[in-house]
Amino acid sequence: MTRVFSGIKPTGHLTLGNYLGAMRRWAAVDQHQSDALFCIVDLHALTVDHDPARVRRLSRQAATLLLASGLDPHLCTVFVQSHVDEHTRLSYLLECVATDGEMRRMIQYKEKAARERVRGGSVRLSLLTYPVLMAADILAYGTDQVPVGDDQTQHVELARDIAVRFNQRYGHTFVVPRATPPQVAARVMNLQDPTSKMGKSDDSGPGIVYLLDEPDVVRRKIMRAVTDSARDVVYDPEARPGPANLLEILAACTGGNPSELSGVYETYGALKRDTADAVVEVLRPVQERHRELCTDPGYVEGVLRDGAERARAMARPTVDAAYRAIGLLPAAEAEDAGAGAAVPDIGVTA
Repeated sequence: MTRVFSGIKPTGHLTLGNYLGAMRRWAAVDQHQSDALFCIVDLHALTVDHDPARVRRLSRQAATLLLASGLDPHLCTVFVQSHVDEHTRLSYLLECVATDGEMRRMIQYKEKAARERVRGGSVRLSLLTYPVLMAADILAYGTDQVPVGDDQTQHVELARDIAVRFNQRYGHTFVVPRATPPQVAARVMNLQDPTSKMGKSDDSGPGIVYLLDEPDVVRRKIMRAVTDSARDVVYDPEARPGPANLLEILAACTGGNPSELSGVYETYGALKRDTADAVVEVLRPVQERHRELCTDPGYVEGVLRDGAERARAMARPTVDAAYRAIGLLPAAEAEDAGAGAAVPDIGVTA
């Protein structure tokens, strides 16, 4: 089967964008049609200032929501990145293949570094190098496809470049992956700034619908969504991003087409009401299942423990092969207890 890998970073509460753009497809399609791994990439959350307790809390919440969204641990592998050492083992090897120029060309690094320079500060080294860790996440598992939004395709291209370069220099070791962007609602935009992605680490709460928002909160946020001064409802993402965002959300929730839906509505009020109702209904089963899972934390812990064991077994042969290929001396096997040479006495006597 085709192997699929994707991950969620626990830097904030998961959003409607995460669900419509990725998680729903993982549950409905990817886990059934492929050998799929879904990872809470907690190491990536350390590239910026963070509260350790919050990272742990959000990691657990993300895992619970992945299961609540429909991921079945009997069909796919759900685990936490830091529970599988092969990610960091491989990351350093890939840093020895990647270049400084490649890292500094990454869009997210350039944008965040520029913002910090304006503030008179600097970013952590890990922000520069984390795309290599992301490449390790992907390449360790022989991944064929990486379902990502268009804002992450640059990282998958980097993983491809590193894989090809490693294979050419040291012998064929890695599968060269490809990005598979979702066809609908790849990027749900911020309700208050429809030119920006609805990001979970964004601090613009009124523009973000979180997966655990109460129905009244969801309706209030959508009813206050930014549109424009025009009277007609037209689907034009470039010229009229506000209405287009609402139409795309409604289409993603109902299985409709944004352009066709635009002809149904004469007012923004009606569009917002129907969009709010659709979002509430889409989130309802996820929230109900989340509440059930929260009453049994041992189940979630067991899923993550078993998932890490499976992931480790899948990744270790590839990572070990990379260590051999790049020229590292294999570690000697430990001898059975009682069968090895005597341990010399190095004690100090008076």
